[in-house]
Amino acid sequence: MRPRLLAATLISLALLPPVLLAPMLHGQEAPSPSGPPPASDAPAIPMQNDTDAPTINVEVNLVDIYFSARDKDGFITTLAKSDCSLLEDKAPQTVKNFTQEKNLPLTIGILLDTSGSQMNVLPLEKESGATFLREVLTPKDEAFLISFDINVDLLADYTNRASDIARAMNKAQINTGAGTGSVTGNGNPRGTLLFDAVFTAADEKLRQEAGRKVIVMLTDGGDQGSQETLKNAIEAAQKANTIVYVILIADHQFYGGGGFGINLADTGARDMDQLTRETGGRMINVGHDGRKLEDAFNQIQEELRTQYRLSYYSTNKKADGTYRKLDLTCGKNLKVQARKGYYAISGDAASN
Repeated sequence: MRPRLLAATLISLALLPPVLLAPMLHGQEAPSPSGPPPASDAPAIPMQNDTDAPTINVEVNLVDIYFSARDKDGFITTLAKSDCSLLEDKAPQTVKNFTQEKNLPLTIGILLDTSGSQMNVLPLEKESGATFLREVLTPKDEAFLISFDINVDLLADYTNRASDIARAMNKAQINTGAGTGSVTGNGNPRGTLLFDAVFTAADEKLRQEAGRKVIVMLTDGGDQGSQETLKNAIEAAQKANTIVYVILIADHQFYGGGGFGINLADTGARDMDQLTRETGGRMINVGHDGRKLEDAFNQIQEELRTQYRLSYYSTNKKADGTYRKLDLTCGKNLKVQARKGYYAISGDAASN
């Protein structure tokens, strides 16, 4: 009898009249011994040693890879498991599951650069970004919106309504500081907290989500003042199994009419190329051309509709947190776009 049930029974018994209570209590007394117990005909239960106990095998995390493949004519949608081979730290792996995942729920984080360098292209970003979400989001998908400048601000939390994100996007404004400090702790606000924005989106918003996860960032690629580094931003995205796309868009007037400039922008472009390649996405350079911006969103949308999901159990079963390098190929003439590695973390992180 459970303790709570026992207490309730005793209370009930205490409320009974003594005349009724006495025979009930007498009925619960143990019988007095009057001789040896009768012999039992039941077979003896064999004793089990510790060595006979069953061994419990705990499987390591199932590692998921979302990827797309294309040739010179476009994306390939007819691949089979037998077409692809996978190496982890140069060791061959056996693919367990292989499916095309165009209908798997999608979680999208839109990261909008609202620093001073985006003054004249922000209206283009708002218009094209809203159109992209209207065409991509379905009732089972979700999206959120983050702006970054001297601060990192969540403008719209998870929603499956593209109109909610569009309204929040329309309210986004250029922020150059105006003498205020940064919420990240930088006493003197400066530049663009791009790496902090990627880290925040991946680690705080996407890491605990399941299924396909994507960051689409509109920026000129320049970072100034972030507490996180490019390496930390890439690591956070890889741990969250999040694909990062960067639409590189620049205000030519801000850079003196000479395109992207020489120092900051060139470094930013290289950083954005590394960020996207390491996470399985890509960088699309649109300059300040509105039509190219729309085409970039269309390209990302097409990729999301032609993605595959590959799953496998690593032959290295240690969940030691180390980085594992991945090499996925699906034919000599196909370009495979997939994350370059993952971190072997215990729990469900590898399969998110």
